[in-house]
Amino acid sequence: MATVSGAELIARTLKEEGVENIFYIMGGPIYEIVNHAQDLGIRAIDFRHEQAAAMAAHGYARVSGKPGVTTAASGPGTLNLLTGQYVAYIDCAPMVTLGGAGPIEDYGRDAFQELDQVSIFEKVSKATMRPTDPARYPEQISTAFRLATQGRPGPVYVDCAEDVLYGQVDEDKVVSASRAKERARPGADADGIGQAIDMLANASHPVVIAGGGAHWSQAGPDLQKFVEATNIPFFTTPMSRGLIAEDHDLSFLAARSTALREADAILIVGTRMNWIYTFGRRMGPAAKIIQIDIEASEIGHNRDVDLGLVGDARTILRQLTAAVEADGRFSSDSNSEWVTNLDEQNRIREERSQEMLNSNQVPIHPLRLCNEIRNVIDRDAIVTIDGNEILHYGRQAIPVYYPGHRLNSGPSGCMGVGLPYAIGAKIAKPDKQVIALHGDGSLGMNAMDFDTAVRHDIPIVVVVSNNEGWTARVEGVRKPGRELGYTRFDRMAEALGGHGEDVQEPDEIRPALERALASGKPAIVNVRTDPTARAISRFVGSRME
Repeated sequence: MATVSGAELIARTLKEEGVENIFYIMGGPIYEIVNHAQDLGIRAIDFRHEQAAAMAAHGYARVSGKPGVTTAASGPGTLNLLTGQYVAYIDCAPMVTLGGAGPIEDYGRDAFQELDQVSIFEKVSKATMRPTDPARYPEQISTAFRLATQGRPGPVYVDCAEDVLYGQVDEDKVVSASRAKERARPGADADGIGQAIDMLANASHPVVIAGGGAHWSQAGPDLQKFVEATNIPFFTTPMSRGLIAEDHDLSFLAARSTALREADAILIVGTRMNWIYTFGRRMGPAAKIIQIDIEASEIGHNRDVDLGLVGDARTILRQLTAAVEADGRFSSDSNSEWVTNLDEQNRIREERSQEMLNSNQVPIHPLRLCNEIRNVIDRDAIVTIDGNEILHYGRQAIPVYYPGHRLNSGPSGCMGVGLPYAIGAKIAKPDKQVIALHGDGSLGMNAMDFDTAVRHDIPIVVVVSNNEGWTARVEGVRKPGRELGYTRFDRMAEALGGHGEDVQEPDEIRPALERALASGKPAIVNVRTDPTARAISRFVGSRME
């Protein structure tokens, strides 16, 4: 009887689950997982740092909708995946993390890199697993994918011990994976749908907020159909931007705070009332709240809600739209006064930012940089944004038109994600322009993985808002460690085999961006920006308005 190793069984199962890419750094004992995966046609992208590998897997998942897969060597290698795992956990991103580990037979003997990795990963994982029998790898790896993708998504950690990975088993002893051929999406009961429609029909200032649950449910078309059927203004969280194109007639990005403060009914679709929404307090206290979430425990978390609907975002949106169409109380003129008011507030705020968006000052204002990027990239370009000041400027100055085409640090606020996210995004959609808009501080965290983009011919363009430090420089305020000097990231790009541009004047931005995009290489456009520019109330479209 032929025998097979645990590592080969893992690779086979990855192939069966539809995995096309693995993000990793080489090392023991996971060599053979990667070798067998490559033999089966799975692309393996090796990084300079495990943290970046995990973040790239997350970025890939966000853009492709498929679980990202990452693996690393035992001990320090696997621990370096932790930050990426944490960010994916906070963002509810589906990932399967295969952590290399020492042999189980040596546990408790102070073996090389012996560590209880499962316990460490438990707090930042949707689930953790420690297989002990190589014959069960197909069953257990398949279970990891099911856990990662079903219900509220999240990263699953699988501890891959050396003696289990390299253990040989007879083919006829292998435990096959079991899978559902079809899965029905859970919806809400008819009474709940009716109550929601009544609340929205009786409101004069309704608002829809869609978050990560709507993104992972791929509910964009259904969300658009619903808001158009009801004529209700909508807003999205950082995770779900682009579910509906942000130049839609019911999108009022710069009037978000006004809308939430004055709304009398808010439909929350698959997002948490976390710090981004000031734990629910950012919404007017008198507003009726309808909350849709696939995770029942999320309903009513941090703020009372008037109605909770537990189920899949896409399914419930379809139920609501069908009920609206049968109800007769909604039309294209519904909420017209409210829509007109928000449109006016949005216009006023956008006009206030025009001076800085078109500023000719030197050093360059970050809003001018954002405006030049906005004007040069394709409508369906994917943009990752990472940093401090530039994160706040960029997330509102550059609109999004397609789901999954805007990635930033999200609720975790983690820096260092921009470049790895861009690599993962470009692998997910190689035919799209991918721009990583970075601060100079945040780029430095994973800058060496620009080399990964070069080695694997992944032509992303990194644009650096280089304000020579971590935050804005404020006269009279001491910020220890703030100063970084003017780092020549463009020269680094050239030294690593990519394309580099250094920009000092506003009129140089667009030509430099065009040359970088046309180069066909990974590129860095290093732009000297105003060290004193602070992304606060001056840019009224930001969260700080």
